[in-house]
Amino acid sequence: MESLNLDAIDRRLLDALQRDASRTNQQLAADLHLSPPTCLRRVQRLRQSGLIAREVALLDVDRLGATLTAIVEISLDRQDEQSLTAFEARVAPDGAVQQCYRVSPGPDFVLIVTVRDMPAYQALAQRLFTSDANVRNVKAFFSVRRAKFEPRVPLAD
Repeated sequence: MESLNLDAIDRRLLDALQRDASRTNQQLAADLHLSPPTCLRRVQRLRQSGLIAREVALLDVDRLGATLTAIVEISLDRQDEQSLTAFEARVAPDGAVQQCYRVSPGPDFVLIVTVRDMPAYQALAQRLFTSDANVRNVKAFFSVRRAKFEPRVPLAD
């Protein structure tokens, strides 16, 4: 994939889309003082380049009812590339795993998981961690309140 040179208008478009991708092209163009055809061409170019990976709806977890979010640190016995990649490949597809980071120093992975309740977390822990002979240590922190959640990536001007 070729490198994409972003100008100030591209960055403003990306920032606006990160804030609310549900706006029509006409609304977006008006907000950014662009003509609708120019706005549409630029957004299409950003999508085709793969810079806009996907557009999703963000749900209000507080209104969904009971959910349990855990930040989980995982340390493995073996940290060779094959073992790290195998762990990633096993946990990433699980629907409860919202985010998976390979980190350093400290634990090998940090996961953000969301489940219905503690029994659902215990089932996830059994499925993903306890049954893996290479998992040495699991340390889970359970969220009591989410003060901020912002998936927006800051863009430099």
